[in-house]
Amino acid sequence: MALPYSNDSSVELYTDDLTIGYMQRPHPLVVQEHLHLELRKGEMICLIGPNGCGKSTLLHTLAGLQKPLSGKVMLHQQDLLSYSMQEKAKLLSLTLTDRVEVDKMSVYELVSMGRYPYTNRFGKLSSRDVTAVENAIEQVHLTEKSKWSLDTLSDGERQRAMIAKVLAQATPVLLFDEPTAHLDLTNRVSTLLLLKTVAKECQVAVLLSTHELEMAMQLADRLWLMSHEEVDVGTTEELIEQGGFQRVFHSDLFAFDSHTRRFVIHKEKLPR
Repeated sequence: MALPYSNDSSVELYTDDLTIGYMQRPHPLVVQEHLHLELRKGEMICLIGPNGCGKSTLLHTLAGLQKPLSGKVMLHQQDLLSYSMQEKAKLLSLTLTDRVEVDKMSVYELVSMGRYPYTNRFGKLSSRDVTAVENAIEQVHLTEKSKWSLDTLSDGERQRAMIAKVLAQATPVLLFDEPTAHLDLTNRVSTLLLLKTVAKECQVAVLLSTHELEMAMQLADRLWLMSHEEVDVGTTEELIEQGGFQRVFHSDLFAFDSHTRRFVIHKEKLPR
């Protein structure tokens, strides 16, 4: 039976009874199973949940870096594993948390790397590639620093340069693993706002994992709320009504206040 969204043109990627985890002997380690998830163009989805619940494993599986234990990831109505590396690079991009050691590279050189799926075997940029690179740099407001070395940029500017590389790659699906890690508050907010703008203006599907719970609740079109047992999908309002935040982030130290949409420390836990 076809999934309800398998013929929906707004769906860029979906999972069909997906089970994620790791192959090991004598039995596979299952992290999550029976996942039916979808990414739609024009939406920013935030993947949130406690440490160790499998967020990175899910992102790696959706990006094709890790094979499913069972089920499928469908990208443009085709099994993700059936694409060649170059074909996939034109449809999907993944930006990881790990700091890439390219400090001596300029902003322009880094962003140009996003065009490699489209260049010839010599890596020469066409006029179309150059335009894509320049537009991506302008979109993240780094035009005046395009020739600057990455090691001269602030952490926030460096993150924007990494996002520009993805924009230059021009894929309909953008995946980010904790893009606001190591950033200060102002840059965390501006990064999430930028990705929200990219999703809307470029009509691409953006999925990012984050620990910025309250920001995600304000900015995401939908949330994937991941516990150690399952993934609940919905808007902030829907998940509050269902008690999802209270259930997934249950603690003796704090509670989720559905009226203020904030996590509040229990007063009796405060030092006297």
